[in-house]
Amino acid sequence: MSDNLHQLRCFGCGARIAGTDAQPDFRCAECGDLFEVEFPGWMERRGTDRPNPGALKWLWRERRCSSEALDQSGVWRFRELLPILDNFGNAVTLREGNTPLYHLPRIAKSLGIDQLFAKHQGMNPTGSFKDTGMTAALSVAREREFEWVACASTGNTSAAMAAYAARAGLRSLVLIPEGKIAWGKLSQAMDYGAVTCQLKTDFDGCVRVLTEIVRQAPIYLLNSVNPYRLEGQKTPAFEIAESYDWNVPDHLIVPGGNLANSSALGKGFRELKELGLVARMPRISVIQAEGANPLVRSLAANRGASLEPVEAHTRATAIRIGNPASWRKAARVVQDTCGWCLDVSEAEIAIAKAEIGAEGLGCEPASAVTLAGLKKLRAQGAIGGGETVVLVLTGHTLKDADYTIDFHRGTLLTVEETGGPASKISAEIEKLRRNAVVVDATTAAVFNVLKGQVG
Repeated sequence: MSDNLHQLRCFGCGARIAGTDAQPDFRCAECGDLFEVEFPGWMERRGTDRPNPGALKWLWRERRCSSEALDQSGVWRFRELLPILDNFGNAVTLREGNTPLYHLPRIAKSLGIDQLFAKHQGMNPTGSFKDTGMTAALSVAREREFEWVACASTGNTSAAMAAYAARAGLRSLVLIPEGKIAWGKLSQAMDYGAVTCQLKTDFDGCVRVLTEIVRQAPIYLLNSVNPYRLEGQKTPAFEIAESYDWNVPDHLIVPGGNLANSSALGKGFRELKELGLVARMPRISVIQAEGANPLVRSLAANRGASLEPVEAHTRATAIRIGNPASWRKAARVVQDTCGWCLDVSEAEIAIAKAEIGAEGLGCEPASAVTLAGLKKLRAQGAIGGGETVVLVLTGHTLKDADYTIDFHRGTLLTVEETGGPASKISAEIEKLRRNAVVVDATTAAVFNVLKGQVG
């Protein structure tokens, strides 16, 4: 493949440049906004050279039986829609993607929704959706012969970047906010060999420092401002459509942190529609935590015309971001698909996470905002019982084991957050808590515990 098959278009002013001409911080030199990868040749394919959608579907299905590493990747299996490399031999893969789409029967029944599913991106190699974007962007870095890659992170990005850099033989630098990252995620970056610096600031402060670093040194930036990240992160849209035999669900609900994921999934569904692979797009809704809800505030205040950063506070560390880079793109996706953007409380997140766990599926706290948001949308009548809904779970439960343990021990939330022991929230939590019980090492003691559970 050739680099001239794609170009970068500024999301703000529309300026177009070659991929190799992007500045180190991936900001437009004209207006400072972010870029998006576009493929001019796809417009020409509307004529006689337009690819046959049926042929593509057949090819992608056949690759699922292939033993080639690229074909076993849920990203590079769709490489006809990812012409971002001169040579696909430069792709760095850990066989990411191909994540399961789980039915949620108990939750569906409780909400009166017939078809409720979870696309579990936590089943990727490093345990989060970031792997799908990292395989694409780091492959570009490798092809362009960078020796160092870097990211600022709340956890998942650092784990993914460090793993793929190690696989490619590159060095990696991670900047994280001190004391504001789940240790399970930090341990991954360390294990994969990253140079890790904890800065005495928040995530947005880490981004500012890293931006200056990449401007001064030949280090390739792998945060979500990098448009090639979003190319990989759009591929779950292809997997979801394929799972539904090239139809799409009515609703897709996505957690909102730095907002690149909703942007990427919207781009993926839009490209499928433009190329004739699907007939329509789903409604895409973004859910944020109440303490980190700048997009919710922006859309409510001025319909996404501007965004005022907030000081982010939430235990869902993956979305503890007050100044999201991709907010314009995410706002456009929500508006273009007639979706919703709302926020949920810490207690609502904790309850939703435990309810997902009761289905036999573990997810990190940030993933659970999707179910918490769905419950609100269902109560408002925004989502009908006969519609198909897919929740995007972005990370594995072991990413933040302390959160889960604290919930079941009853030490996670404050009295103010639960409303006190007599509140409805506390009652819901008590039904879901499964704390470990210390008993004597006798059969009678264990049976006594079981009797209490049955009662």
